[in-house]
Amino acid sequence: MPKRSAGILMYRHPGAVLELLLVHPGGPFWRNKDLGAWSIPKGEYSDTEDPLTAAKRELEEETGARPLGNFLPLGELVQPGRKIVTAFALEGDFDPATLRSNPFELEWPPRSGRKASFPEVDRAQWFSPAAARQKILKGQSEFITRLLNELSK
Repeated sequence: MPKRSAGILMYRHPGAVLELLLVHPGGPFWRNKDLGAWSIPKGEYSDTEDPLTAAKRELEEETGARPLGNFLPLGELVQPGRKIVTAFALEGDFDPATLRSNPFELEWPPRSGRKASFPEVDRAQWFSPAAARQKILKGQSEFITRLLNELSK
């Protein structure tokens, strides 16, 4: 059974410009990666949990922001690693300077026997749709297309 994740693609319209919120994963593996490394705030959930409930929880755990408003379903995508990601769009605002992310532990350096703590997300940033397409993981870029299609209706 493939793993399932749910997340929220937050967007805003400061002035006439559309911006999308993406997060950069924390930890040593992602430290020097940029293009194709960013993501929507998301996380895994069980078969018994509602995807929207999981998406709201994950946004709050990864950014510290409590998601409120009308959620627009963006459907599911199967990422290259076969994980199924369900996404929702939410119009809102978030100040990346207030980012508060839950930590995770990892043996670091590898095979050292020592544990180090890292934030799940080490930064958040607003991007234009064109820039977001370059920054986001390839397996999630279709969510941007789906959001733009919904907003143009």
